[in-house]
Amino acid sequence: MATAWTSSELRPSRGGAVSAAYRDAERVDRPAEIDQTRGVSPEPQAVLSPISDAAIFLVVTVDPGSESVVTELLPDVAGLTRSVGFRVPEAGLSCVVGLGAALWDRLFGDPRPKGLHPFWEVVGPRHTAVATPGDLLFHLRAARTDLCFELAERLMDRLAGHVRMVDEVHGFRSFDERDLLGFVDGTENPSGAAARAAVLIGSEDEPFSAGSYVIVQKYLHDLTGWDALPVEEQERRIGRSKLSDVEMADDVKPADSHVALTTIVGADGVQRQILRHNMPFGRVGAGEFGTYFIGYAKDPGVIEQMLKNMFVGQPPGNYDRILDFSRPITGNLFFVPSADFLDDPTVPAPPRADTLLDTPPMGSDGSLGIGSLKGA
Repeated sequence: MATAWTSSELRPSRGGAVSAAYRDAERVDRPAEIDQTRGVSPEPQAVLSPISDAAIFLVVTVDPGSESVVTELLPDVAGLTRSVGFRVPEAGLSCVVGLGAALWDRLFGDPRPKGLHPFWEVVGPRHTAVATPGDLLFHLRAARTDLCFELAERLMDRLAGHVRMVDEVHGFRSFDERDLLGFVDGTENPSGAAARAAVLIGSEDEPFSAGSYVIVQKYLHDLTGWDALPVEEQERRIGRSKLSDVEMADDVKPADSHVALTTIVGADGVQRQILRHNMPFGRVGAGEFGTYFIGYAKDPGVIEQMLKNMFVGQPPGNYDRILDFSRPITGNLFFVPSADFLDDPTVPAPPRADTLLDTPPMGSDGSLGIGSLKGA
């Protein structure tokens, strides 16, 4: 007779390790993860989940000598997420884990995923996309804040005494997906097969297939200055109608608008897409109002080109005018491995020479070689 476990026997206690039996039971619900040797594709983490009503973003650095604590936690993340989320399954609790370049080297060495490197600071004529410390990212999402909070507590219990919190942001949904500037955020997000194609690594880096990259930035807004602008001027800086969310026609859209500078078209004429899960956040008493930018892509160079266009300008000097009212105070790049990798964090390929890109490669025109602006 097969062994049966009750939920109380399987479910981990607060902050406790997840048992091997619990992990095995959880994997029954994820057949695609069981055996890659049978030709089954790796299962991605929950990067393709829809935008939620609540989110918590945690960025931490890992203390020297605490690497084993991280590798012991990674296989338990899925179980911890389920142990919290089972109480309200319809709330869709999920957790995505990202690893920074320095931590990857400490945990696994070579090879790095092809696109993984430290976040590259972008210095423009007036504004800078800063680079800040960060080894681990936890992106928690659900329809309810309490689930995110409970899972964040359990994760940090496991890491207590071994990490330092760099940034903690509690995001919320604002009306019809609007940011605190009053505009709809994430309008151009791809969906379905287009989202998978934009976000998930494939044969271009086979050892890390079904993984992704994520760039996060914490932007603070000058709402007093922004709200003093006429709506028409706000719309020119964004490139969309504030009320209807309709994008301006190319012949009237300012070249220094946010939409114009973040639309990237490849050499093949196809627009390069990313998946944004941005969330508003704030502290009214502290006068802090912001947007947590979080963008997923299978090639981080797409987002890096967007940032270069925004901060340096395209052409140089034609920077994103929204930056006059919104400034980033953090900046990180993480690799998001597949769910299979988290279950068994081992590197499956030998070293290669093209992985350690710690300085940005620039073309002769100063670009990152990603593509051009729409209509350029």
